Amino acid sequence: MKILKYMYEKYTGKKAPYYYSYSLVTILMKPIRKFVVQVIAPNCPFNNLRVSIYRLCGFKIGKNTFIGMKCYLDDMCYDLIEIGNNVVISYGVYFACHGKNQGHFPIVIEDNAYIGMRATIITKHKFGGGAKTIIGKNAVVGSCALVNLDVPSGSVAVGIPCRIIKK
Repeated sequence: MKILKYMYEKYTGKKAPYYYSYSLVTILMKPIRKFVVQVIAPNCPFNNLRVSIYRLCGFKIGKNTFIGMKCYLDDMCYDLIEIGNNVVISYGVYFACHGKNQGHFPIVIEDNAYIGMRATIITKHKFGGGAKTIIGKNAVVGSCALVNLDVPSGSVAVGIPCRIIKK
């Protein structure tokens, strides 16, 4: 890859993109991890096996956690999603750690949290603080909510975008 990076910089006169620094193993593993995380794991009918597959792919998932089928965990940022113990993530929940013209920021779900069906958890934009998005201990996120801010411990968040209705 160093040869390709050198050739790119010499030919175009510009700095090579970040992916020219990837090793050959990384280049081969990315599509395999993407296939496993986006096709095999979400469609696995057994929760223990599904969570084990996510853990094998590098996600940090605590004990006694339920992750429903058809969930999308951001495969580009597998190291930035952290899920605590005894968390329930219902069916079809989306996690996005990055977006267009945005950095990659972590999502942390603390112990005993509940995330309702079809909710979307996204990180804050770089202009809006650009830090972790944290769903606190014993917090509840309602179905179809768009979480783009922190949800304090023990509170309930609903709506698009979400707002805290109970503390």
